[in-house]
Amino acid sequence: MDGVLWRSRQPIGDLSEIFTKIESMGLRVVLATNNATLTRDEYLQKLRGFGVTLERWQIVNSGEATAHFLKQRFPNGGPVFIVGEDGLVRTLAEAGFPHAERDVLAVVAGMDRKMTYQKLGAATLIIRAGALFVGTNPDRTFPTPEGLMPGAGSVLAFLQAASGVEPIIIGKPHPELYEVALERLQTDPAETLIVGDRLDTDICGAQAIGSQTALVLSGVSDEASARNWNPPVDYITKDLSELITLLQGLPA
Repeated sequence: MDGVLWRSRQPIGDLSEIFTKIESMGLRVVLATNNATLTRDEYLQKLRGFGVTLERWQIVNSGEATAHFLKQRFPNGGPVFIVGEDGLVRTLAEAGFPHAERDVLAVVAGMDRKMTYQKLGAATLIIRAGALFVGTNPDRTFPTPEGLMPGAGSVLAFLQAASGVEPIIIGKPHPELYEVALERLQTDPAETLIVGDRLDTDICGAQAIGSQTALVLSGVSDEASARNWNPPVDYITKDLSELITLLQGLPA
């Protein structure tokens, strides 16, 4: 969603019109994001503020995927130390993994705009003591109206450098988010178009599972990088609005 639908609180184009066109084309949609700072309900509320009404099943983020991963490792749940924002804390708590300061199963780290040195230091010591180190996603930057700001990957880089431990990454380009999205869409990869603004996560992961790809230039990756990407991206457009107009003109 970041860099495709909006930059922070600023929409990219008329989202209400864009989603009306998508609906008129008979296309099913799931929004899959590496950003774990909001819950599904908070994303739905943000979309409604831009005139777009979707259902809960149409939203999946890396926080949910992380909870799913933790449930596989620790079926009975348990405390985890979280470097992240309230949305991630609530998502993990609902899955049985509340935040705690000691005796934890894992350190889970994502983007945290209220991050402190003390929190990073505590996480480092817990990882060094042997706790599992899990990252919600590898995105080093985050698109805002002011430009690219540090993302979850920057937090993970700090913790990896300080602890000497490489995190287990859950979000794109790893397959779990895509698998959940495809299951909800009830489509195969080959008949699914995955749209993103980052070559190294969105497009790389989509190509790995055999989906068609579209890069919008409204977020992180630029046109020169996109033209040189191998294997080639199927569609490269200025933004999502231009992409939907292009798709409308293609033969059924």
